[in-house]
Amino acid sequence: MMHGRHYRKADGFGTMNAEVMRIVNDLHIRHVVGDATQPIGGGNKIVAHICNDMGAWGAGFVLAVSKRWPIAREAYIAQKQAHGLVLGTVGMVKVEDAIWVANMVAQHGIRAHNNMPPIRYEALRKCLVGVAAHAREFQATVHMPRIGCGLAGGRWKMVEPLIREELVGIKVFVYDLPSGNPRVAITGAS
Repeated sequence: MMHGRHYRKADGFGTMNAEVMRIVNDLHIRHVVGDATQPIGGGNKIVAHICNDMGAWGAGFVLAVSKRWPIAREAYIAQKQAHGLVLGTVGMVKVEDAIWVANMVAQHGIRAHNNMPPIRYEALRKCLVGVAAHAREFQATVHMPRIGCGLAGGRWKMVEPLIREELVGIKVFVYDLPSGNPRVAITGAS
C-alpha cells in the first residue's frame, strides 16, 4: 500500500528506493510507436510540442501538426503578432471536438549558439506546468513526440524528468515514429 513516498513492507513502513519510484512514475508515461498527430485512446487529448520564440514554423514536427490542423499554425502566428512569442508560454488551440494542440514556446531561435542548443529547459518546465493545468481542467491525456530532442537539440535524459515532475498524475503518451519513417530523422521529437 502506498502512502506518500513510503510503502508498506512486511516489517512496517520504509522509504521507497529509486528503482521503486521509477516504476511508480512509469505508470503515467506510456511510450507508443505511432504518430502523435493521431493520438490514441478516448476522451479529451492535448497534443503538446515545442515551438521557437521567433515565429519560424516550417520544419520538424510542426509540419505534421500543420498538415492535420492548420489552425494550430495560424494561432501560433497570431500569438506572435499579438503578444510576441515569450519563452515559457503555451498557446492552447482547440483543433477538434476533444483535441487541443499545445504550442509550447521553449526553444530560443532555431540554431545552436556557443554550443548551446535552442531548447531552453526552464522554459519547457514552465510550459509543462501550463499544459498540466489545462490537462487537469479538460480531464485530458497528454500526447507528444519526444519533445525538444529533434531540431531543438535537447536530450531526452533532460526532458523526460521534466515531464515526470510537472505532469504528475496525468496520463502521458510519448510517440516514436516507426523505424524507416522519413520524418524520424527530421523530427525525432522536436
